[in-house]
Amino acid sequence: MVHIAAGRWVEQLDPSPGLHREGGGEEGPMRAQSISPRIRWAGALAAVVLVAAACSAGANAAAADATDATAASTGSGEAATTTMTASNVSVTTTLLSDAAVYSAGFDDEDLDADEGTAGATLVTFDGTAITVDGGGATVDGNTLVIYSAGTYRLGGTLNDGQVVVDADAGDTVHLVLAGASINSSTTAAVYGQQAGRLIITLAAGTDNHLSDASAYVYPDAAVTEPNAALFSNDDLTINGAGSLTVMANYNDGISSDDDLKIAGGTIVVTAADDGLRGKDSVAIGGGSLTIAAGGDGVKASNDEDAEQGYAVVEGGTLVVSAGGDGVSAETALVVRGGDLTIRTGGGASGAVAGSTDSSKGLKAGAALFVTGGGIDIEATDDAVHSDGTMAIGGGDLLLSTADDGLHAETSILISEGTIDIVTSYEGIESASITIDGGQIRLTSTDDGVNTVGAGTSAVDQGPGGMGGPGGVGGGDSPLYVNGGYLYIDARGDGIDANGPVEMTGGTVIVNGPTADMNGALDFTRFTVSGGVLVAVGSAGMAMAPDQSSPQAVAGLAFRATVNAGTMVHIESEAGEDILTFVPTKDYATVVVSSPDLQYGATYVVYTGGSSTGTETDGVYTGGTYTPGNEAGTFTL
Repeated sequence: MVHIAAGRWVEQLDPSPGLHREGGGEEGPMRAQSISPRIRWAGALAAVVLVAAACSAGANAAAADATDATAASTGSGEAATTTMTASNVSVTTTLLSDAAVYSAGFDDEDLDADEGTAGATLVTFDGTAITVDGGGATVDGNTLVIYSAGTYRLGGTLNDGQVVVDADAGDTVHLVLAGASINSSTTAAVYGQQAGRLIITLAAGTDNHLSDASAYVYPDAAVTEPNAALFSNDDLTINGAGSLTVMANYNDGISSDDDLKIAGGTIVVTAADDGLRGKDSVAIGGGSLTIAAGGDGVKASNDEDAEQGYAVVEGGTLVVSAGGDGVSAETALVVRGGDLTIRTGGGASGAVAGSTDSSKGLKAGAALFVTGGGIDIEATDDAVHSDGTMAIGGGDLLLSTADDGLHAETSILISEGTIDIVTSYEGIESASITIDGGQIRLTSTDDGVNTVGAGTSAVDQGPGGMGGPGGVGGGDSPLYVNGGYLYIDARGDGIDANGPVEMTGGTVIVNGPTADMNGALDFTRFTVSGGVLVAVGSAGMAMAPDQSSPQAVAGLAFRATVNAGTMVHIESEAGEDILTFVPTKDYATVVVSSPDLQYGATYVVYTGGSSTGTETDGVYTGGTYTPGNEAGTFTL
């Protein structure tokens, strides 16, 4: 074994098939770039070049020879002290507090599930006949017209008719569905034409049904409403402990031109277009909703008022299967609680390329916030998407997508929560990404984490990210890692930052690409002042953080590719464990930064062997390491 002092590469190594001399000839000195022609370590990083022939394909462990290893180190013995300033903090810490602006707004009337057993007007449907016992309502043929505030209890079957609410603008009309089935062959089943507020209570223990026509008959071509099986021009609330099944054959299932609130009930909606639509807002605070929609599952559609068009989910169970988006809001989307299961488009196996349709799981036009709840998404398009900012401060997210796991045009902040991106094209993508906390695991067929200019996606960039591999094109799209846990399994770049990377804490583990056109790390500048970084991958585009980083960094490059599942172990001369890691894929480079690494110290590198420690995502902690093959030493 050969140990190399800082500042130079060994030139006396005997030729081997794994090495190439300058100029391709048999004579002349060997250089570091000759050993791995395309490796570009950032700055004067302490770089180590190691041979692990025993671990490469077709090698025999017994044939390993310590003299086959070379090591080199460049750079100063100490790094200058640098004060890391989280320039993003003043911006990102306000993001989650912004979510408080968007309230579900449930008041006492919304939550009043009085079933009208006393003092209510009783309405009985019997085929085509309607009977009214009490005031505030009248019958016009096969139509029940409610013209006054009050509570109305409806039961029976109306084969071909309609309920119309046409009260004063300030009236609250309370409909109690108690075993009611209302069907129309020409229009909506229930039409809230005018009222201050329409509240529908589903009586406990009752099943209720609404169905509309497949083609509506309007008075003239200028009239386009109602356009849902249950439609209200004004605020609409549904509560109670009963069930409601809505079959929307024409357009939307349940729709309000103002605010739509779901406080309770078991609701099943099958809709030709959108399942639930609230123009100004949609709020879900309870109940169980199952939606099958040709368009969007849940939609807040006001795109003319920046203070409207938002959706809030605070509780309940929501299961959506949608041809379009799962839950969509023109302005802000807030998830504070509840259990959401969403499948859009063709699911994670669907095709995105060339499609102009949106089939995202959660989508916001301006801001998206997740602070709680359980979210399970399988989407053809982005699983969670914002055209502006995104902040995740809690919740459990399980995401599978044919596109991006998390995507925001402007910025993404992750401070808490559990995020598991099972499949994706790119895991997390935005113009600026900040990770302050949380537990994140992701798998991607392209880049794992990608910071890229707003309006530019990985599809636009092509292989290697914007500006080409290695961050050649520069950029000002930053990645900040201040805490939390991030595990990446990427076929493309593990981290592709088209701008600077600042790591002050947390843990980042990257199982990067095997193809030389990508690298485990790709950036314009990378400084480390805290935390643990482990990144393995191919050698062709390999990069490592700056030598000026306050925390020591080591970059190891193997002369031959090492087989997946082969342990790599780094320890100090005194035998203190720095890293014990088993990559899941073939690898040729390893980058490590840890508080345990010290400038000026010497370390020993092994491949193979075994550990009795506790394994998490390939990293072993504690226990005892049994050595494999000693590949070399290096001094930082």
